[in-house]
Amino acid sequence: MLSVPIKTLIVISVVILSGCVSNKIPPEALRLEKETLETRSIQTRYFETLNEEDLLAASASVLQDLGFLLDESETKLGLLTASKKRDAQETGQIVGAVLMAVIFGAHMETDKDQKIKASLVSRKVEDGKISVRITFQRMIWNGSGVLWKLETLNDKEMYQEFFSKLSKSVFLEEHKV
Repeated sequence: MLSVPIKTLIVISVVILSGCVSNKIPPEALRLEKETLETRSIQTRYFETLNEEDLLAASASVLQDLGFLLDESETKLGLLTASKKRDAQETGQIVGAVLMAVIFGAHMETDKDQKIKASLVSRKVEDGKISVRITFQRMIWNGSGVLWKLETLNDKEMYQEFFSKLSKSVFLEEHKV
């Protein structure tokens, strides 16, 4: 049996040696993928016409028109967050779950509720332009109330619809219509 000082020496040695392991971040972890740049270009637009506060107010109005409720707004930081709750049940999933139960006697979870979140960030860039980037995420809970899916929505049409409405809102705000 080892004496206490030898056990302590072994523990200290292991701790010291484990500290020698390199914690360098691999260079490929910091490299942006081509898809990342494409996604950001879908999520970002530049505006020349309004001051940032007016642009954020127009953005909030568009989100509300799309059925979102504002969660947070910090105009000094150029930040808006909004969300909306929706039913996530799909007929195909329910039919599949019923078939699994009838044929195999197995319980299959299905989507029940979802929350779609929008996060918008604006910032002033060169030549008096304001950059607006919005992202949409979806959280899905199953029938047992467990959050089981979390995803970023990359549907081009969703982003195009938002920016189309925002451009119209900016135009109306600029011309006081």
